[in-house]
Amino acid sequence: MRALPVGDAALLVEVSSGDEAQALHAEMVRRRAEGSLSVREIVPAARTVLLDGLTDPARLAAELTASEVPPAPPRAREVIELPVRYDGPDLADVAALWGVSPEEVARIHAGTEFTVAFCGFAPGFGYLTGLPARYDVPRRATPRTAVPAGSVGLAGPYTGVYPRSSPGGWQLIGTTDAVLWDHARVPAALLSPGTRVRFVGAA
Repeated sequence: MRALPVGDAALLVEVSSGDEAQALHAEMVRRRAEGSLSVREIVPAARTVLLDGLTDPARLAAELTASEVPPAPPRAREVIELPVRYDGPDLADVAALWGVSPEEVARIHAGTEFTVAFCGFAPGFGYLTGLPARYDVPRRATPRTAVPAGSVGLAGPYTGVYPRSSPGGWQLIGTTDAVLWDHARVPAALLSPGTRVRFVGAA
C-alpha cells in the first residue's frame, strides 16, 4: 500500500488491484462503524481508496503502509436483481469478440453474479466486476454522443448501467427499466460499493 496526502485532512491510498481496493474499502467502513476510525468520506475507485476528513492523516498513513491489505469480508447476503432485455446495439459485436452467439452472451452475462467495485462517472453509476478476464472488451473506438438511460454496457473488466442519458463509449448489450438514481429515494443510489448484483433476462 502507498498512502499519499491530499490536502490537510485526506489520504489517497493506492493498492495493487481492484480486489484489494474493495477489501480496503470494506475494512475502512468497518472501522468507522465500530468507532476506531474517524473519517468523513470513504471513496473507493479502481485501485485506490480516498479517506477524507481524517483527524490525523499522517498517523493513519504510517499505520496503513506498514500493514497488509486485510482479507475481504464475507459478501453481503442481499442480491439486487436487475431485469434486462439483451437487445443492445453492440450485442453482436460483443458476441464476435467473445467468439460466441448473441444468445450465449446473454446467458453468460445473466449467469454471472456481479459486485459493485466503486461508483462514479454519473450519480448512480456503478462499476460492476464479476466476469472472467477473458470477457474483457474494449471501449468503442467512437463514443456515442447520447446513450439512453437504462443501457447496460461493457468496458474492460466492468459492466455498468447508465442511470441517465449521457455520452458514452461502452459496448451496449442490453436495456433495463431499473431506476439507478432517484433523489427522492433513501438512499438515492440503488447500487453502492459492495452491493451484489444479478441481471435477470426479461422478455
